[in-house]
Formats: sequence, structure tokens, C-alpha cells
Amino acid sequence: MKNNMSEEFFRSPKKRGKIAAFLSGRGSNFKAIHDAIQTGAIDAEIVLVFSNKEEALGLKIAQEQNLETLFLDPKNYESHEDYDKAIIREIRKRDVDLICLAGYMKILTPVFCNEFKNRIMNIHPALLPSFPGLHVQKKAIDWGVRYSGATVHFVTADVDMGPIILQTVVPVLQDDTEETLSERILKEEHKIYPESVKLFFEGKLEVRKKRVFIR
Repeated sequence: MKNNMSEEFFRSPKKRGKIAAFLSGRGSNFKAIHDAIQTGAIDAEIVLVFSNKEEALGLKIAQEQNLETLFLDPKNYESHEDYDKAIIREIRKRDVDLICLAGYMKILTPVFCNEFKNRIMNIHPALLPSFPGLHVQKKAIDWGVRYSGATVHFVTADVDMGPIILQTVVPVLQDDTEETLSERILKEEHKIYPESVKLFFEGKLEVRKKRVFIR
């Protein structure tokens, strides 16, 4: 199969995909992906749920689902790069095909991003490239935009600037608060993130420079 996801990924059509989910909180998008796997919509398995927060609710949810979990304390490493290198070793051990960031609130180093180029997905609660970073629903309301939404993209060293896979549009209502807009966007996130993962494991995503083409 010819695409720039790398042929080693799809070396065997019989090989079931392996996912590592990264989270720092409740990880609701991790759960949405797991639910899609359980229904058979995604032909893959979550082989690791990783967190930089020992108390992350998502780790507890994963353990209740009998999934392997891992916490590494950033305080035990001299640098951010050393921390990411330790995570890379854990990912390699498990032969992971795709890393899904599900509310992972730690910026990945260039070392990590380059190691897994076009193999890391993230979901962002805005229509990138507009409103990268944090508190984006508040920014959307403050700017008075009429539409916001969510974006699934491949992760690069430039934060929230990787190739866009799927987007969904959510109207911004005049009486919206940051909380109400966030809640409506989150419901849409739970739809397009599993769909993006599904497309990946079906070999339908092709990255050409900054664009993703769906085959």
C-alpha cells in the first residue's frame, strides 16, 4: 500500500492496528474511540493509555475497561526531551501504530513529533488554523465569530498547526457561554475523532505537504 503513513504500518492487512491514547484528565475522546472499537467501527485496539497526571480520571476509566495504563512523572526527568524519550521507549515496546492525544495537556517535543511523524492525532475544539492554543471557546465568543467547531489533525512540532484530517462546524449562539459552547463542540468531537482514526486504519489518509487527502 503506497502512502506516506509509511508502508511498515500497513505491512499486513491482517495485522490489527495498535493505538496508544494520551490524556491528562477525563479523556472523553479516548472513551469515544474505545467505544467505536468495541462496536467494530474501528479495526484496532488500544494497547496503552498514558498520562502525565497520576490522578487523571481517564486512567481510572481505562483500568475499569481492563486496558493497560501507564503514568510517568515529569518531575523525575531532567528535561522535557528526556521525558519524551522515555515515553518513546514505552511506545516502541508495544509496537504502536497510532498515538491519539485525548486532552493531553503537555506539548510534545520535536524529538517526539519527528519520531512518530503522521502517526500522532489530536483533536482541537476550534476550526484550525483559527484559535490555536487554550481557552479557544472563550476566544471564539470574545471575537464574535458566528461559527466554531472542532478539528482533528496530525501533530507536528508547531502546536495546533499540523495537517487537518476532519473538521466539524458548530454555530456560536448569541447567548453562548464558554461552557455551553464547549459542551456542544465536545459532542461533535466524539464523532469526528473516531472517524479519523477509522480512516487511518483503513489506509485512506494521504499527507501531501500540509494537506491531508482522503482516498
